[in-house]
Order: sequence, then structure tokens, then C-alpha cells
Amino acid sequence: MSPALRIAALRRFAIAISVLTILGHTLLGFEPPWAAVLVALATTYGSELLLERVQAWSLGKAPRYRGGARTLIDFLLPAHISGLAVAMLLYANARPLPIVFAALTAIGSKFVLRAPVGRGTRHFMNPSNTGIAATLLLFPWVGITPPYQFTEHVAGAWDWIVPGIVVCTGSFLNARFTKRIPLILAWLLTFAAQALFRAGLFGTPTFAGLVPMTGMAYLLFTFYMVTDPATTPDSRRGQIAFGAAVALAYGTLMASHVVFGLFFALGAVCALRGAGLWVLSIRRARREETTAAAAAVVT
Repeated sequence: MSPALRIAALRRFAIAISVLTILGHTLLGFEPPWAAVLVALATTYGSELLLERVQAWSLGKAPRYRGGARTLIDFLLPAHISGLAVAMLLYANARPLPIVFAALTAIGSKFVLRAPVGRGTRHFMNPSNTGIAATLLLFPWVGITPPYQFTEHVAGAWDWIVPGIVVCTGSFLNARFTKRIPLILAWLLTFAAQALFRAGLFGTPTFAGLVPMTGMAYLLFTFYMVTDPATTPDSRRGQIAFGAAVALAYGTLMASHVVFGLFFALGAVCALRGAGLWVLSIRRARREETTAAAAAVVT
């Protein structure tokens, strides 16, 4: 993805999640307090600026946020998205510590968990998902916000209109900017397939395996979480493999009676992809060393 297209995608995703957050707390029925939003954003903004400053100092470069207000705003877009995602999806009652931990983990993973890509390195763990999954593991009393909150205060036709807006806007953003439609289709089809397979294998109701696909939480995960362009493959084949792998990992976790399967499945696949990138880089380096050594012997 080109830098210009990346910034365009980030701006629109940031606007979309900001609008959903405001509407959610004022009209839809979001249950986490406004304080969670403020705490999450303060943490993601602060940690992103601090870690970027430390990294720039260690490399002897200027921080990427320098260059005026617009440059600063564009630099903070990923932190803005991660902060709002953490505040929207985690429910820790009135305790701020888990939200702070999730936000710090989300941003910190970008600077620590990196793999060689091209001539540099790139983070391979989905930041928002990593913060959420780590919090769910380490804080057993923290849960995911109840799915009904996304349409709690609407009724009638709005029960269809609100999800329809998410599907339409998410489809447009991913088709026009992230180019992740193959990933979405692979995720959806494989998710349905694993639900049918589990129903046939274990004798559970087919509806039980498919019903998550009708929820707002699933739609948000599909269009705004699993499609993160920075931590998913660019090629069509890679996208299909990634989306299918997340769905299969989810099915495996569900069969093993593991809760919060969506977040753990995505985290596991991101981690495996990162390990694969490291393996490919090491093999490439060894081939280059062998070629150089052979050339030296010939000369």
C-alpha cells in the first residue's frame, strides 16, 4: 500500500470509529463510561509520541511527528483508532487500569514485535487486537462489552439500518482504500464453513455456529479489525490464506471451549505470520551469504 493511500485509509477509519464512538455513547447505548475513552486516548497518544521519540533518538533520526500540525495529526491516527477500539470493546466497569494496560500494549507491540519486510521492519501484530487479547488473558474479571449495546437504544427499522451502515461503509473503505475484500470474503466463507463443520461433527445446532455473523460485534471485527492493512498480506493469495486461517483458528478455539475466540484467533494468526516472516528473512540471508561465499571462492 502506498503512503498516500495508507494515510487516506487511516483518516477515514479514524473518522468512522470516532463517529461510531460519539453516536454509541449518545444514542446507541454504549455501556463503558466516557472516562474509558479519555483514558484510552490519553494513553495511546502519550505512548505513541514517547516511543517514537525514543526510537528516533536511538536511530539518530527526527521523530516522524515533526513537520507541523497536519503531520502530527496523521502520525497519531493509528493511536487514535487503537484507543477508541480498546475503549469500545473492553468492559472493565469503572476501573481504568485494564484500559491503560490494553492501550499501552497495543502501542508497545508496534515498536517491539516487528519482523523484517523489504529493507526495513514492520510490526506484525494487530495493535488493537493485541491490547484487547492480552488484557482478557491477564485480567480475568475484564470482559468484552455486551454486543447488544450497539443497538440497545434503537428499535424497528433501525435494528437493520445501523448494521447496514456498518456493512456499507466498511465495504467501501476496504474496497477503495485497504484493498482487503479478498480477505473479508475468505474470512466470511471459511467462518460459515467451520460453523457447519462443527455442527456436523459435534451435533450442535447449525444456527448456534452461524448466529455470531449477525451481530454488530462480528461486523465491526470483520470490516475494521481483521482487515488492518499494516498486519495483513498485500497479495490476493496471502489475504485469502490469512482470512481463512483466522476463521479456522476461531473454530478450533470454539471446539476447545475457549471464550473470546475472535481476538485470540486473530492474535495467533498474526503471531504465526510474524514468525513466518522471520523464517523467510533468515533463509534469504543465508542464501545471500552462500552466494557471496561461492562468488568469493570463484574470484
